[in-house]
Amino acid sequence: MGEFQKLWPDGPLFTQADHFSLGTDSVLLADFTPVKGAKRGIDLGCGSGVIALLLLLRAEKLHMTGLELSGQSAQTARKNLAANALDGRSEIVCGDIRAARSLFRSGSFDLVVANPPYYPVGSGALPQDPARAAARGELSCTLDELCGAAAYLCRSGGRFCLVHKPERLSEALCCMSAQGLEPKRLRLVCAEVGRGPSLVLIEGRRGARPGLAIEPSLFLREADGAESAEVRRIYRKE
Repeated sequence: MGEFQKLWPDGPLFTQADHFSLGTDSVLLADFTPVKGAKRGIDLGCGSGVIALLLLLRAEKLHMTGLELSGQSAQTARKNLAANALDGRSEIVCGDIRAARSLFRSGSFDLVVANPPYYPVGSGALPQDPARAAARGELSCTLDELCGAAAYLCRSGGRFCLVHKPERLSEALCCMSAQGLEPKRLRLVCAEVGRGPSLVLIEGRRGARPGLAIEPSLFLREADGAESAEVRRIYRKE
């Protein structure tokens, strides 16, 4: 674990667990996730806790739980929340997503979020470092297992928000629907204008009726290579 740094000028303090770097995908997911009315949320596979941290800063009445398999990452998440005086509204549980039914009661949360490993086992080479491999590939939890855990934890009418790769969009939507998490919002993320999407943001509602709203794409950079106005807003640069 390195030194604490501010995520942006006058922003929250944050440090990353060893062997990992903070990804844009987590920051974008935290911005995409609605928090109005949510009192209890959980981040499945919370890593160093950045999503929980950012959601807590947006909602003063929210309590966040982080569930993380890696003991080192779980400890880093606790330190990040404590460094920002958010430990009183949060807890980090070191445990397996696949064991969620033994760790929490059904329907315990209004809000479930996840930035999971993107690649199924056997889809390509993974890093040799075991921790990096687990972060990139579904070695510890498949997409279907993730959606099953989210459905169990989410109360009726609650939200599940997910960031994933566009090539697995159909699979993600099918997994969510099969578990009773009806996809309600979808937003594509593109590196720059004129390029295809590199990420997809999805919101599902537990027990909701079918009906998917597709929002305008989020572009990280303009055609001239400059950061987009929306990225500057998300990172508090303007």
